[in-house]
Amino acid sequence: MKDGRNLTLVMDFYELTMSQVYFNQHKNEEVVFDLFYRRNPEKGGFAIFAGLNQVIEYIQDLHFSPEEIDYLRSRGQFTEEFLEYLSQVKFTGDVWAIPEGTPVFPYEPLIRVKAPLIEAQLLETALLLAVNHQTLIATKARRIVQAAKGKAVMEFGARRAHNFDSAIQGARAAYIAGVAGTATTEAGKQFSIPALGTMAHSFVQSFDSEYDAFLAYAKMYPDSCTLLIDTYNTLHSGLENAIRVAKEYLEPNGHRLKGVRIDSGDMAYLSKKIRRRLDEEGMQDCSIVVSNSLDEYLIESLVDRQGAKIDAYGVGENMIVSKDSPVFGGVYKLAAIEENGVMEPRIKISENEEKITNPGYKNLYRIYNKEDGKAVADLMTLSDEVLDESEDLTIYHPMNKWKNKVIEKDTYEIRELLVPIFINGELVYRQPSLLGIRDYCAREQETLWEEIKRFTNPQIYYVDLSEKLIDLKLDMIKSKR
Repeated sequence: MKDGRNLTLVMDFYELTMSQVYFNQHKNEEVVFDLFYRRNPEKGGFAIFAGLNQVIEYIQDLHFSPEEIDYLRSRGQFTEEFLEYLSQVKFTGDVWAIPEGTPVFPYEPLIRVKAPLIEAQLLETALLLAVNHQTLIATKARRIVQAAKGKAVMEFGARRAHNFDSAIQGARAAYIAGVAGTATTEAGKQFSIPALGTMAHSFVQSFDSEYDAFLAYAKMYPDSCTLLIDTYNTLHSGLENAIRVAKEYLEPNGHRLKGVRIDSGDMAYLSKKIRRRLDEEGMQDCSIVVSNSLDEYLIESLVDRQGAKIDAYGVGENMIVSKDSPVFGGVYKLAAIEENGVMEPRIKISENEEKITNPGYKNLYRIYNKEDGKAVADLMTLSDEVLDESEDLTIYHPMNKWKNKVIEKDTYEIRELLVPIFINGELVYRQPSLLGIRDYCAREQETLWEEIKRFTNPQIYYVDLSEKLIDLKLDMIKSKR
């Protein structure tokens, strides 16, 4: 949802200085840039791609207002001819991207931009900003949701997020990955995410007694009453007052206490004590909700090893800023440039092998085993290659051709991952609803082996190259060196 701001200048200044040089040199040929990343957060097995909606909005709204042109003029670094060009610029190229919610892997193009050089260059920071942030949060949220093993996870992180947009877009990304709802009201408004919330300790403290606070809340929200019971003493005060309100007010009036929440203490111990006491009172349907600096490792321990009796988790700072791994690390690299009507490949070479790029105008495919529907590998090819599922398919390690795998014909099927978003500057992609993206994300994760989903030492998923692409890459490395 657009908010009226022009975010065009949310770009690194070098995008403009480089573009001035391109403009002076009459250098604005078609190019191809790939947006990809090199490492999964927290040494995980994969990431969840998110942020495409912001990419689309930015590209659609790309323009330099008179005020922005005046600011650039005041810097004294740009010619009037170039500023006039910027005042008229709009995106005219092609963008292909992987659908949001797709599990993705290092080095594969999440977004492919084919456009005049200046237009493509001006998109760099905005695309990385949107994708790096939302993909990071979606990936972290996926891990937390997985750890909860079907119990509800709620996103409670707005007050720990890195300012307003981070809270709102982070809630969106977390919802894609499976959280049940968010405490961030604006995210609920913008994206129709369930907005959830109960009370703070200050609410309880503001009344003369804990019982009075609970009763006032129950009278206001009798059908959705969840009470925070750890302001004073969880077991001897908070829990007993919650039960009293349930028995003296809610149940006599035809309502049930929906839940109790704890935000401190030993959650495994307390949840077992609370569950036993609630059950004694015939309140088996009353849920136990916990919060307090939760992450996937603590939740996994509570679920798998400590026998906690917890029904839902509220997760804040560790999710909304991906506290353990706060940088996603996506990059935007030139892959091809048009010369005499032909897209000629470009490569970046480094002594650090992981920084060597995959050259050329490429396509990306996911290969599935026909028998069980599981993903076997992802395959990058040059754009003019045609894959034939009736033939054996050989895929190659991105740096070592001798490392290859033959997938026998009739045992696999392929799906092209990159779909058209903009063609000749026009939006051609029909954006699914956020709920549709969320459902798609859940289905796509089911195509991955459980070994890839492990938090610790996950199985490495193949992202390989076609023979034509690996030959091109190795030849270019040899010739450039």
